[in-house]
Amino acid sequence: MAQVFVTGGSGFIGQVLVRRLLGAGHTVGVLVRSEASAAKISALGAEPMRGELTDPLTWRDHLAASDVVFHLAAETDVSADRERQELVTVRGTQAAVDAARYARVPRFVYCGSEAALLAGAPLVDVDETAPLRPDSEAAYSAAKAAAEKIVLDANAPGFATVSIRPRFVWGPDSFLVEGLAEAVKAGQFAWIGGGRHTTDVTFVENAVEGLVLGWQRGRPGQAYFITDRHRVILREFLEAQFEIYGVDAPIPDMAAETAAVAVPVPVRWFLGQQCTLRTDKAVTELGYEPVVDHAAGLDAVRKSVALSRA
Repeated sequence: MAQVFVTGGSGFIGQVLVRRLLGAGHTVGVLVRSEASAAKISALGAEPMRGELTDPLTWRDHLAASDVVFHLAAETDVSADRERQELVTVRGTQAAVDAARYARVPRFVYCGSEAALLAGAPLVDVDETAPLRPDSEAAYSAAKAAAEKIVLDANAPGFATVSIRPRFVWGPDSFLVEGLAEAVKAGQFAWIGGGRHTTDVTFVENAVEGLVLGWQRGRPGQAYFITDRHRVILREFLEAQFEIYGVDAPIPDMAAETAAVAVPVPVRWFLGQQCTLRTDKAVTELGYEPVVDHAAGLDAVRKSVALSRA
């Protein structure tokens, strides 16, 4: 069994990853900065380890004897300004790489995103040869691109780095879907251009499967798209979940021209454009296949919401 270290382990994807690793018999340490996060990690059965993400001196010694670092910590608010994205996502990733190299950790797996490729145009059936866009107008996209470049550029003999890129991670307790449901209830959500464009999505356990395979089989210095391999129409996908969350408010349509003025760039791109990704590379090189299909994922969300209301 392995000694594993995780940043961002108290987050949505992170908690599922930690449970998966513990269930496989690995020893798991998780970087935390607050009492609330420490309590959450302890409840999972992992060891909380104190430190400030952007200051590797405060936590690099915790990585001693680790076999792999999973770096998930990032600024997830797509509306956060460039300074915040630079501090948490870019500098935080550089700090994680520096800490792992200092501790001589042999493998480093980064949780990336297709957002690192977004610079205005839809992503249509793209693969990993599409360029990163650190020049993106959207601060979130630019930061994710810069952070991934740091990771992949750090790949070297004795320090293998891999980036796993899930798209639109969903599932029980998804802060993203829950946030959209609350926006609908508050009258702050509209279907951009009708919302009937095709998109890839990734159930949280499928995202974690990709991360684990990236550790075990990922080719050093490479990135891999991970999805449910079940493309959806955004509007239909979200309507099914809004129904589960008890959202019955009418949702208006917003013309793309109106959205271009009224909706912030990263949100407009995320909700208003086609995004379809090729996963051939992950299938061929990692042996990736989704571990939860679309119907089972919706059932898991339904059961989770019902349990929270019981």
